[in-house]
This record gives sequence, structure tokens and C-alpha cells, in this order.
Amino acid sequence: MSKVRAAIPYLLAAALAVTALAGGQSGASPQSEKKAASAGILAKKPVFGGACRLCPWGAMAEVVQEAMKPYGYDVQICYNCNAADSTRIVSEARVPPPWRPDPAVPEILAPHNAPGIGPVDFGATAIQFLRQAYRGTGPYARDKPMTNLRLIANIQDPSYTLAAAKTETGITDLAQIKTKKWPVRILSAGIGSDATTILSYFGLTRQEIESAGGRIGNTPEDAEKFDVAIGGGGPMTTAPEWRIWTQISQKYDLTFLRLPDELLKKLAQQSESDLGTIPVGLYRGIDHPIPTVVRTGTVVYCREDAPDDFAYAVAKAMDEQQQLLQWNHMAFSYNVHTVWNGYEVPLHPGAARYYREKGYMK
Repeated sequence: MSKVRAAIPYLLAAALAVTALAGGQSGASPQSEKKAASAGILAKKPVFGGACRLCPWGAMAEVVQEAMKPYGYDVQICYNCNAADSTRIVSEARVPPPWRPDPAVPEILAPHNAPGIGPVDFGATAIQFLRQAYRGTGPYARDKPMTNLRLIANIQDPSYTLAAAKTETGITDLAQIKTKKWPVRILSAGIGSDATTILSYFGLTRQEIESAGGRIGNTPEDAEKFDVAIGGGGPMTTAPEWRIWTQISQKYDLTFLRLPDELLKKLAQQSESDLGTIPVGLYRGIDHPIPTVVRTGTVVYCREDAPDDFAYAVAKAMDEQQQLLQWNHMAFSYNVHTVWNGYEVPLHPGAARYYREKGYMK
């Protein structure tokens, strides 16, 4: 009886998907409708909310797709279920949004979704987005808390807060900008940029910077003509979120800056991150360890109504197929001590059963 109850949301979702497709796509073929009806967890064709193939969540989607094959699942990937909407799409079992070109990624790496792909069953996002969506905070402050979200696996994926100046500027401390009233061009670079918080700590506002003849931006032009870069970076990779740091550190001589401890503590609290260290050699110009704020975690997650045996199978696949994590352009890694930790976001019971059987959690 419990299996029947677990199946009901997915049967309803499949029916709704067919209705939506029939009404929203004029001339939809019978083959498309058949595909939508036959997709989903019950058909062992679950739909995964990912992102472009270069992006962390897209790379994770393809890892999950390959990892699930030995267990009889044919994972269907949505390549544009990304950005802040990622958690909304999973929480609400939405059909993937219409395809739009991504100016940062060629179409071959951000392809169209398969016709009639159907509602999204599970997906990947950053741990901080999952936590904020669950609570209804940050970018989800106007949403109802998405308390139906459940963690399946938290995969390690490092990101660092970075600040650097072109060596030729002579800037070794951001405090020099206000003291000397320099016209400084600031590049807001990479993912999760904390440029506003960092600059405000030094008494700098956009208005002051612009009135002194400087600017703040993140356009291709800003990446060519800048004095200071502030933002988040990860491993040397072609991922759109981080590749700007690879590019500018190779093209220019950069002096990476040490931010004050007081500021780092504030940043850690604001962004739900930890205090950590930028490792030597992360980018050209980093020749000594630099204290900073770090965060990690690309999560695989689902809704609470996902069948237990499905969540168990995903957790098992991600563990037993760990070798797939190392054979892509991201620095993914599996840690038995943290894979089950979603902080305040509950672990799906099926995944919890697997981790307890393995002894990863008590």
C-alpha cells in the first residue's frame, strides 16, 4: 500500500505533463506525448534538473546519468533547469522551461532538452541554494519555504572567495583605494561575488568609485580593462562560473590580496560559508597560502515524495560509482563523513537507509 501512495504523485505529474504539453506546444506529436507519459521514476527514466555541460550542475547531471545506468535507470537531463530556479523546478515538479541561448556557453554545451521531457524529479544545485530554498531565505525570501526538498548526496566541490589586483597598480591592500582616492576599475569576477560587501568594509561604494573616475562591472570589456578583481573561484576549469579567474591570472600578473579576519568572519556568516585557505598554485600568482572564505557542496536532491527505493538507488550509485567524479573537468570528491549532511535540509529516508547500512552515519 505504501508503494501505491508513493507512486501517486508521479502518476499525477506525468498526467499533468501530458496535458501541459498538449496545451502549450501546438502540433505536439503523439511520439512526444508518449515520451512524456513514459518518462519519470516509475518508468526508470527519471528527469534530472541540471545545467550546461560545462557548469557544475550539468557536470553532476552527467555523472548521475552514467552512475545510474548499472542500476537500470535511464536518467533524462534538463540542461537549463539552473540558476535560482533550480530548486523551484524540483520542488514544484515543473516541466523544464523553454530553451534559451546562453551567451556564455555554445549551444553544443548547453543543448536543447529532449522533446516532451516531462516534469523534473530530482536535480543538482549548490548546497547554499538548497538550504536557502528550504528555509525561504536569500534569493527565496519571497517564496514559500520549500520544505518538501530532501537531500540525497552532498558531493564536495570547493569554491574560494578571491580578491586580486594587477601587480602593475601597486595595490596590496584594498584600503589604499579610499586613502589615495584612485580611479579604480573593479571586475566583479566569478560565482557568488561578494564585491559589494567587501568594498563596503573599506568604506567604498559604487557612487564613490565612479565619482573618482572608476567603475564596477562584469562585462567582457571589464575583464579586459580592470585594476582589481573580486569574486569567487574554484579549481582551474572551463566552467563559466570560474573560468574568468583562469583567464585573467594567465593573461595578467596578479597580486592576490589578504582580506582582514573581521571581514572574512562577516562574509562567512552572510554566505553560510567556512573560514579556510586558498591553496598555493590554485591560480598563477598564488605563491603562498591565503586565508579566505570557502564553501563546498554540489548536492543531488529530490522531493520528499520520491520513492524510498529510488533515493536509496541514487545514494548507492553515487557511492559505488565514485570513480566517475574524477573523470570530468570539475574537482568533485566523495566524503563519507559529509555526503549525508544537508544541515537543516532533511536527508531522504531512502538515502538515509543506505548511509546507515554502510556505516557512514549513525
